[in-house]
Amino acid sequence: MCGICGELRFDGKAPDMGAIGRMSDKLARRGPDHAGTYSDGPLGLGHRRLSIIDLSAHAHQPMVDATLQLTLVFNGTIYNYRELRTELQAKGYTFFSEGDSEVILKAYHAWGDTCVTRLKGMFAFAIWDQRSGQLFLARDRFGIKPLYLNQDCHRLRFASSLPALLAGGGVDTRLDPIALHHHFTLHTVVPAPRTVLAGVRKLPPATTLMLNPDGHITEQVYWTLDATRPAQELSQEQWLDATRAHMDKSVERRLLAADVPVGVLLSGGLDSSLLVGLLSQHVSNLRTFSIGFEDLGGGAEKADEFEFSDQVAVHFKTRHHKYSIPNSEVLLRLPEAVEQMTEPMVSHDVIAFYLLSEKVSKDVKVVMSGQGADEVFGGYFWYPKMDATPGTALERFSQHYFDRDHAEYLQMITPAYQVGDVTSDLIERELTQPGATEFLDQVWRLDATTLIVDDPVKRVDNMPMSWGLEVRTPFLDHELVELAARMPPELKLKEGGKFPLKAISRGLIPDSVIDRPKGYFPVPALRYVRGPFLELMRGILMSDACIERGLYQRDYVDKLLAAPEAPAHFTRINGSKLWHLALLEWWLQVHVDGAQ
Repeated sequence: MCGICGELRFDGKAPDMGAIGRMSDKLARRGPDHAGTYSDGPLGLGHRRLSIIDLSAHAHQPMVDATLQLTLVFNGTIYNYRELRTELQAKGYTFFSEGDSEVILKAYHAWGDTCVTRLKGMFAFAIWDQRSGQLFLARDRFGIKPLYLNQDCHRLRFASSLPALLAGGGVDTRLDPIALHHHFTLHTVVPAPRTVLAGVRKLPPATTLMLNPDGHITEQVYWTLDATRPAQELSQEQWLDATRAHMDKSVERRLLAADVPVGVLLSGGLDSSLLVGLLSQHVSNLRTFSIGFEDLGGGAEKADEFEFSDQVAVHFKTRHHKYSIPNSEVLLRLPEAVEQMTEPMVSHDVIAFYLLSEKVSKDVKVVMSGQGADEVFGGYFWYPKMDATPGTALERFSQHYFDRDHAEYLQMITPAYQVGDVTSDLIERELTQPGATEFLDQVWRLDATTLIVDDPVKRVDNMPMSWGLEVRTPFLDHELVELAARMPPELKLKEGGKFPLKAISRGLIPDSVIDRPKGYFPVPALRYVRGPFLELMRGILMSDACIERGLYQRDYVDKLLAAPEAPAHFTRINGSKLWHLALLEWWLQVHVDGAQ
């Protein structure tokens, strides 16, 4: 829901409302229902609204509470806003709107910066205190809603997308060598606070910033994930009962916090099918949506999962829509998807979500999706491999996850951008933090709190919101994740992974969906690079802009172009290394070169 932006000056000058306007314009697709701005002394705010809760003008933003002298811009949804509203009313607060935005304002006034610990949902927001001259920024526990920052000695700007900050101007667009190393090692994940650009940072998940008038900034982490076994051992039945209860509550929260219809992105896999099954108990005539792509031929990869999504739609009698996308349309629409990318992302889900969201947004404003289930409940094929590998935590993780070893990275990147093995240092530091009982507990904690934020979670916000479509992720309910993080790894890995979800699905969704091999959002043309897709990537990597940038060593590029489907030219999780290089260069040409 929505896009936000703002500027706070530290030098006593008025904010640049022209820059606020340009940033807001760049966010227009995130919030097509209303636009607003606000200024007060050194502060300027902009907001683009996607109306989902309290559709009236009373919930427009920037939201000003004249009595409390607080102003808010907010992106996201607070699922427990009704309970908080009742609690705040008991404290004497009165409300002028019916939505969740005003609840945040009152909660901040009542509980200060600790209000975030009471919020259940996805959010990025800024609150301006007119009396103290303080600006408070906050981001949800899993970074589901984005918040990008650009700061110098004179001012700080923030926005819901990186391109919006670029539109504001004055951003250092030099490449960050450390971020590049992360990007090419962790399949385009650049953990917060970094981005590939030196001048743009991200507020980390579960973090708040308090900015004072003199420019002093206080950053606080308000939540961490405990991945240790509970003191009292639970039986398998108790774990499963708790999983079902938390899933029911998570889905119900995300359904009720909407004044518009809610649908489901139905891939045909276990996770989205389980969501349909749980929602069918609350919603009749549930809307479901599926997408598939064209096979390449030669048996390279099946490109749709309609066989299973159709079964689920028929079983629950949903109002089902499925869309089949030819490769010619993927090629035609890729430039649009790259233009909408807030950061460079190579996952096939990106174009799939972009094209599916265009269709879905014509029917609903809110959908639920299964993102996060694999990371939280142990569904990916590399987890058992990591567990069976001897060595240190870093060795066990990197051998099955890193896209390329550091030695290959040095062969790929030119000396001007080379650094030490900073990604290994980062991952080792994160894995060995206290608060995790076993190695896989360390891995799943890292996935849920760091890696997932800047891969599946980022794209599931970025691409749908470019069509004004909000995606809600019940598997990332923080109370459900806290439960799963404390489960014994052997329980999650039982029966090929995600056993708790499979077990609670029995009798609810068809067994054929539960017992099927795990699938993915397949876009074969971006994995098996051939024909016009190969020529597209060749054109990008051989362009004058790419050569002049001097980022890649040319012999490495030539090697990939000569044999894009050679086994060594796929990553450990089966991604195309050629697409990886081409996408970053393409993104830089569109967003950085195009902004200069």
